[in-house]
Amino acid sequence: MGFPAITSPRNQKVKTTVKLRRRKHRGKQGRTLIDGARELSRALSAGVNVTEIYFCPDLCNTVESRRLLEQLDEFAMDIYEVTENVFEHLAFGDRAEGLLAVAIPPDLGIKDLSLPENPLIAVVEGIEKPGNLGAVVRSADGAGISAVVVADQTTDLYNPNAIRASLGTVFTVPVCTATSKEVYDWLQKNGVTIFATSANGKNAYTDVDFHFPAAIVLGSEATGLSTVWGDTEINTINIPMHGLADSLNISNAAAVLFYEAQRQRSQKSVRPLAGQTPCA
Repeated sequence: MGFPAITSPRNQKVKTTVKLRRRKHRGKQGRTLIDGARELSRALSAGVNVTEIYFCPDLCNTVESRRLLEQLDEFAMDIYEVTENVFEHLAFGDRAEGLLAVAIPPDLGIKDLSLPENPLIAVVEGIEKPGNLGAVVRSADGAGISAVVVADQTTDLYNPNAIRASLGTVFTVPVCTATSKEVYDWLQKNGVTIFATSANGKNAYTDVDFHFPAAIVLGSEATGLSTVWGDTEINTINIPMHGLADSLNISNAAAVLFYEAQRQRSQKSVRPLAGQTPCA
């Protein structure tokens, strides 16, 4: 391998790349950072437009990073070999796997989502912490959720922390953003039953039927769901709490609900709630 070498943190490309740690500069540049070999591999496999890769051979100590290192000659983007000192400036936190990339994130709209015959959709509204967003997407990937829709977003979908927390599955699960009203209208148009989570939900999550086209809607831990989801026709559900806390972390709640829905779908059908329409 023979790639251009960067040995100084003061290199202009390094300075420009480091700025992508801040949302303002991600917006200005229309790019984001991907930390880690597993995350980068999944982005590449998903066809994400990766424009630059920085690598430090001495830090490529995991199986995934060494495998990716061996493939670098096959890639067409700009690739730079950097020293440990430079990589420390580029990388986030203490998880330095020796590989970091710059990418133009996907731009999928809600109308671009292609749903399967019997979709199970996750909607997260007003989620503030990118780590929580990434964890929800990771759970959605594990549970086989059809799509994740981020409503009224307060953090950017491709925040490097969200990418990292999702283990790169934010590039493999259909994910998009929209306003809450747009999401509500889209679900209604597509005949999807809405299950809105609330501490005061009328039904325990185990008492409703997820066999049919369904959307599980989770709100901010601080403020809950907005009034968009206050329609009396919407099914409100809760996760019973038996301790002092009145709710779970949103990513934990999402995992509980996603896997319950898939557990039900793997068993025989039960009687649907009023207003639910079985798939043909």
